Amino acid sequence: MALLSVASNSALILLKVVAGALTGSVAVLTEAIHSSIDLVASIVAYLSISKADEPADESHRYGHEKLENLSAALEGVLILVGSVVIAFAAFRRLLGHGETHNVGIGIAVIGASVIVDLVVSHLIGRTARATESPALEGDAAHLRTDAISSASVLVALVLVGATGKQWIDPVVALGVACALLVAGARLLARSGQVLADQALPPEEVRAIGAAIEPFAQRGVVGYHELRTRRAGTKRYVDVHVQFRSGTSLEQAHGTAHELKDAIAARLGDADVLIHIEPEDRVRPGEVLPEAPDAAARAGSSANVRSTS
Repeated sequence: MALLSVASNSALILLKVVAGALTGSVAVLTEAIHSSIDLVASIVAYLSISKADEPADESHRYGHEKLENLSAALEGVLILVGSVVIAFAAFRRLLGHGETHNVGIGIAVIGASVIVDLVVSHLIGRTARATESPALEGDAAHLRTDAISSASVLVALVLVGATGKQWIDPVVALGVACALLVAGARLLARSGQVLADQALPPEEVRAIGAAIEPFAQRGVVGYHELRTRRAGTKRYVDVHVQFRSGTSLEQAHGTAHELKDAIAARLGDADVLIHIEPEDRVRPGEVLPEAPDAAARAGSSANVRSTS
């Protein structure tokens, strides 16, 4: 999918550069700059996805998944840089440098660009959702933004052709620059959160707790030190699990492996690390309700406690 984005952006850049030269439209030239940024971003996304799929090695024991997030952050930076370049070109036109002509050519090229960007962004976005790839998600968002900005330029060219008012062209280009600024900032912020090891969303953390609770029947009495993060498409979970007194090491080890599988099944692609502890190592965390059969053997009711 990343290669599809590279191919489409390469073709659109050529068309927009030719159309911009023939029409003199700063908005069309703005679109050529935008597509150039998209091309660089698509190449970066393709390379990062290829590298992120490589298994862990001696120098990267946790794998290479964060390269996808780094790629998305780079795309955000490129979008921000592009918005500044576009704004500069628009201000120059407002000051009277050049005019727009041959708008028919520009309308045809930009119209085709909108259609191509919408189709390609839909295909890449569908793959990004299926694989949860941050790099592809960033690429799809970039292309959607490109389609919206191209549609704005298309409207501007139609208005310039209909009214002859030259100021419409650079004003629309400035609007595109503002939209890019917002999109780039959002993409950069999302990528930065993952690179800073932000915890998984609350609903996924709750899913981890829900996966642990049934194991009260297997001797698990509580858990604490739950830490979560994400890198690329992969989630990482570290948790300390306490086992009932009398549970053998072999039993605890076997249950811990089953628990890892249960958590991974809830989250999808997850690397789960469980630290086994005895029941008397009480720390702030989650204490599970005691299993009914265990309560009967103990001759008392379960004492349920929850702190955070």
